[in-house]
Amino acid sequence: MNDPSDLAARYAVAVDLRDPAALAALFTADAEFVQPPAVTRGTEKVVTVGGDAIVTVVLGGTAHLHATHHAVHQQVIDIDGDGDTAGGWVYCLAHHLYRSRDGMRDNAITIRYRDGYRRVDGSWLIARRELIVDFIEDSAVTVPGA
Repeated sequence: MNDPSDLAARYAVAVDLRDPAALAALFTADAEFVQPPAVTRGTEKVVTVGGDAIVTVVLGGTAHLHATHHAVHQQVIDIDGDGDTAGGWVYCLAHHLYRSRDGMRDNAITIRYRDGYRRVDGSWLIARRELIVDFIEDSAVTVPGA
């Protein structure tokens, strides 16, 4: 991957397909993933370190869902002067489909990722990803075939 702007879309696809190998390939070995209390149901941010640990947290956190759908919107990426590090913002609407007693529901979370990227062996990877929740909406939905 020669362009850091490709990482957000690849992340979305890997999570939605529940593909641990594809997801792990997006992170540096020492990457940090920062989750807010709105996601962890705690009182403080939770930091997970290491690509494999991040995969476990992300896919483990979505395993109970019927499906997810991450719609990536605008991105702003600034490559640092050294050419091997960058920072950026990614806007995303993350749909989390789950079955309730009353049928299927969508817990839609409007989020921003504050990312740090690093080029490793010629490929851009995510070195730090902080998830910021802007708002959450939960509504009934129709899911064909569910």
